[in-house]
Amino acid sequence: MNTSTRSMADFELSSDAQGRWVCRVAGSEPQVGVQVVRSFPLSAPDEAISIVGPDGHEVVFVAQLGALDETRRNAVAQALAEREFSPVIQRIREVSTFGTPSTWQVDTDRGPTELVLKVEEDIRRLPGQRRLLITSAHGVVFDIPDRNQLDRVSRRYLERFL
Repeated sequence: MNTSTRSMADFELSSDAQGRWVCRVAGSEPQVGVQVVRSFPLSAPDEAISIVGPDGHEVVFVAQLGALDETRRNAVAQALAEREFSPVIQRIREVSTFGTPSTWQVDTDRGPTELVLKVEEDIRRLPGQRRLLITSAHGVVFDIPDRNQLDRVSRRYLERFL
């Protein structure tokens, strides 16, 4: 961590009227247009989070999201949610073919949708987990947190591609 990076105790994160994130660090001018970024989004999503200024330099480093007070934790979580769009697949209703490319009809936490799977390698298993990430032809990454929690029909569709 560089010496100009601040600890997590002396910052404020909020959204301005234009929807841009603003970081106020004690003793310095507010930075408008910051981004909140996870260092390890898959293996440690609540650890090592950086607030990065518009110039690309880290302004604040958050070692543990849970260590922040509720106001800061909620602001950081909201900024992350706006940045990361990853619908969670709850059910696979239909698959057009068991080869690729194939069109999948799925239900997600954001409603029903259709995705195109270009190649089987677009289904990524995370080591040591039952979690799957499926990248659609449009680049949207869909999440299946635990494939064993899907219904039997959905699991059967997945097994054909795994």
